[in-house]
Amino acid sequence: MKTAVALTIAGSDSGGGAGVQADLKTFAFNYVHGTSVITCLTAQNTKTVTEVMAVSSDMVKAQFEAVISDIKVDALKTGMLFNEEIISTVADCIKTWGGKNILIDPVMVSRTGAQLIDNEAVEAMKSLLFPQALMLTPNLYEAQLLSGISITSIDDMKQAATKIYDLGVKTVLIKGGAAQGENKGIDVFFDGQDYTVIQIKAVDTLNNHGTGCSLGAAITAHLALGKSLPRAIASAKEYVTTALEYSLEIGSGCGPIGHFFPMIESQYLEFHQN
Repeated sequence: MKTAVALTIAGSDSGGGAGVQADLKTFAFNYVHGTSVITCLTAQNTKTVTEVMAVSSDMVKAQFEAVISDIKVDALKTGMLFNEEIISTVADCIKTWGGKNILIDPVMVSRTGAQLIDNEAVEAMKSLLFPQALMLTPNLYEAQLLSGISITSIDDMKQAATKIYDLGVKTVLIKGGAAQGENKGIDVFFDGQDYTVIQIKAVDTLNNHGTGCSLGAAITAHLALGKSLPRAIASAKEYVTTALEYSLEIGSGCGPIGHFFPMIESQYLEFHQN
């Protein structure tokens, strides 16, 4: 049985809601086998991150080479790369791989607006990874950082997408999950010529941990399956929106989206009706 394969290069979330854990669940529930390169370990739960430890760049490279030397990878995505040394290593690895389905989720700023990597790492990502990307998927805060534009409207998102496109990526998808009011959940896609405003529906839930990771992973999965980029985005948006509707009330903080909703829709409904 021929199976599509996707690779995630990202950090580990011990709470299971984001990072490599979210990516692998998303790959699986979009009918793709997931492989992984772990760049850093985090000690976190639904409330907080208590500790972060980087994986050595040699180990990052070893994981990557172990996967691609044996398994045909159809698409890959990056998530948290943590520091300049890891970014440089990952950029070299991706260049060696030579594939075209490369999604860069520039994990630079959290959904709350906190910068997660230093300025040197940001510059390394821009110069080494962005030119290799089929698509970049910044959240609103990352789009502001990369474009220098304060984003408060859809027109601002379009202007920011143009600025980011000029950094050398082939396409840009600015994620609007952190927006407020009527713009919440609206994304803007730019391919260098046309803007597409993407809106399914906003899901009102506090349990949205891992949304951005999962959207990127779902797009990557559908690229691995051979879909065009617009179709991959549409399928991914549908998956993540439904996963938000089935978000999980675990812990006492921000819970994760319900990646495995296709397995448990009937059980979920029965559980919440009783």
